[in-house]
Amino acid sequence: MNNLQKKYGFWTATAMVVGIVIGSGVFFKADNVLEASNGSLPTALSAWLIGGVIMVVTAYVFSKIATRIQKINGVVDYFEQAYGKNAGYMVAWFMTFIYYPTLVAVLAWVSANYTQGLMGVEGALWPLAWGYLTAFFLLNYFSPVLAGRWQVASTVIKLIPLALVAVVGTITGMHSGMTMENFTTAARTVSQGGGGLALATLSTAFAYEGWIIATVINAELKDARRTLPRALVVGTIAVVCIYMLYYLGISGVLTNEQVLAEGDAAPVRVIALIFGRLGGTLLTVFVIISCLGTLNGLIMGSARGMFSIASRGLGPRPDLFSKVNPLTNSTTLSAVIGYVLSCFWLLVWYGNFAGWWGNFMDISELPIAFLYVIYISLYVWVMKTFTDLGPFNRYACPCLAGAGSLYIIWGAIQKTMFLHFLVLSLLILVAGAWLMHGDRPRNRRRERA
Repeated sequence: MNNLQKKYGFWTATAMVVGIVIGSGVFFKADNVLEASNGSLPTALSAWLIGGVIMVVTAYVFSKIATRIQKINGVVDYFEQAYGKNAGYMVAWFMTFIYYPTLVAVLAWVSANYTQGLMGVEGALWPLAWGYLTAFFLLNYFSPVLAGRWQVASTVIKLIPLALVAVVGTITGMHSGMTMENFTTAARTVSQGGGGLALATLSTAFAYEGWIIATVINAELKDARRTLPRALVVGTIAVVCIYMLYYLGISGVLTNEQVLAEGDAAPVRVIALIFGRLGGTLLTVFVIISCLGTLNGLIMGSARGMFSIASRGLGPRPDLFSKVNPLTNSTTLSAVIGYVLSCFWLLVWYGNFAGWWGNFMDISELPIAFLYVIYISLYVWVMKTFTDLGPFNRYACPCLAGAGSLYIIWGAIQKTMFLHFLVLSLLILVAGAWLMHGDRPRNRRRERA
């Protein structure tokens, strides 16, 4: 049995968009965006807004593509339709071996980081990260339907701390004058000239990333032709509104210097200041659930990576990796490969903190920038072939989305270790090209026998 059932509806798809996007990024990237903005709150807010607009326009263009193509793996199907089976395979290989597992590794670490802070213990970070990664792969392996329900539930839960910080923090900041002070006074604890709007926007790209993974469950959506486009547009617009209000809430409680000093713990500090120690503890639990919801959504994509490749009859042993467990309706061996790759990238992420690479190889941002290169190719395809669309949808939106993609890519080029990550990615892609038709010699031998 190699067919995935139509088991998800509009709310699961929308929850996947919102749930994957709103997760760790909005919590642990707040100080990174402000630092890249040279401590300036207006610049940081501009970066959040620009990143959000890029996401919404990009999702809107993809919604037009999604109404035409509904197969197994969203962006891979689109690229295959545009540039052929081999090109689609290479994108699937990138998504499976680089994009999904890198973000899964980072999200497992972030979830463990906040959990360790809540527990008040040292030395539990990396075992916890591996434990979370393993637990959610098992959940998606044995019960994909339950994993989908967790996605909806965690999305609702994660909105609670965001909404409370946004509302209470903004009102408090307006009353005390903290918000206006942060708007007019840049942090003095960050060196000027070390970043800029482009680099700050790249930092927001991680916080805004994830919506594209909702296209992975395209083949499992009920009435996918209508459901997926609606989920993409509604979900991304909701995310931008929530992020902007949340960031204003933080600026109403902490000074710019305090946000930088607190680092990843800034959201927890804000929650504790607003609601007291007990309230802060409870809402920190909500933050952890938020991160785990994002982790689950990424794993939903990662578990289907090799299945997407094998369903095209390409890659190593497509006869094995295209199998679906008839009892759980899950992608059996594909999920195992996703798990192994995620563990590998978790080890790479650990190497950053252990000083293995000399500098910081930011696998939380660089894979996203590489994905935007793929997006640009699809925008060109839309403008060339979607002749039934009007000028706004056919030309204006893809051009705007393409300009946003170039802006994100420019920010990535300025990162340290960019060339190192580029070389590593190229090596992985070369290996994928070599294995593209890996089973053909074996099949020919079988035919001769």
